[in-house]
Amino acid sequence: MNEQRKIETEKVDKPTPPPRARVPESVARKRDYLSGFLAGEKEPEPAGGPGSDLQASVVEVLKSIYDPEIPVDIYELGLIYDVDISDDGDATITMTLTTPHCPVAESLPNEVELRVLSVPGIRDAVVNLVWEPPWDPSKMSDEARLELGML
Repeated sequence: MNEQRKIETEKVDKPTPPPRARVPESVARKRDYLSGFLAGEKEPEPAGGPGSDLQASVVEVLKSIYDPEIPVDIYELGLIYDVDISDDGDATITMTLTTPHCPVAESLPNEVELRVLSVPGIRDAVVNLVWEPPWDPSKMSDEARLELGML
């Protein structure tokens, strides 16, 4: 009982995240089971990639998410740093928050992921929350500044 036990620790910069589950192509997700079936035609999904219609659709969805404390959407507020859509329809959203102590720090990234997944043609969505570079009012669009009376 009086033996000394040595505790070993290992320093890591960042733990490796577990692999994300992928849905095989044979089990494609359907948005509306009766859409196309009743019409007898298959609805084409938009092609991915930078500058595509799919990316524009994702940006449009991001513009529908509002910061609960500020009456401006998160895209015009400058919280979205990057929207990357692969050719397979995988979306990677890089975003920040106005401050690390933001009250919606737990819920807003999840809402962004769910809204992006709702876009037809998106197979998977990953939201990367970053703090560098930090957000400041210079990242807001002119529309956001006008809405907040800063112009």
